[in-house]
Amino acid sequence: MKNINNTEFKELIGKNSGAVIIDCRTKTEWDEGRIKNAILLDLFESQLFMQKVEGFDKGKMYLVYCRSGSRSVAACQILESVGIKNVYNLTGGISSWDGDIII
Repeated sequence: MKNINNTEFKELIGKNSGAVIIDCRTKTEWDEGRIKNAILLDLFESQLFMQKVEGFDKGKMYLVYCRSGSRSVAACQILESVGIKNVYNLTGGISSWDGDIII
């Protein structure tokens, strides 16, 4: 896992059209706004989270964020635990995001 800032996160999204953007917040938080093309995968729904992660393509790039950057660290560690190597965490979470927000 690599912790990256807002600018680096946006650059990776722009350069990697096949990257998977994971929002690991709750559905309530998701409904308040999210990064474009993100998928919701609530870390607190641990059984579902693990089921989804185990089916992920290990060759893809995964960009992960939460509200402040803490849950996404845990989510990135889980991704790595199933053999996914190309994992990036948005430091500061969506709170640090200065790009567009989809509601």
